[in-house]
Amino acid sequence: MAKKSNGRQAPRQHEKPAEEAKQGNSLKDLLGAATIQKLKAQADEMKLAEQKRKEEKRRQEEEAKKQEQKRLENDFAYLLDNSDPNWGKFK
Repeated sequence: MAKKSNGRQAPRQHEKPAEEAKQGNSLKDLLGAATIQKLKAQADEMKLAEQKRKEEKRRQEEEAKKQEQKRLENDFAYLLDNSDPNWGKFK
């Protein structure tokens, strides 16, 4: 007796037509050189803007830290709590 097939076959992968495989156009190939240059320039500008934003944020955080330290230096309770308890070495 011959085996019966279930009627299910493995799905076949469709192959690309030959002309589609030959084209292989990428986005870079489709866009003009001027457009690519504009996109690169825009990307560079965005990177610079991001760097400036990060530098400004870092500078503001440093300034806030300096202001807080200055405020704490004028707070007698803070200075008393954080001073060296060994007063003998200052004689």
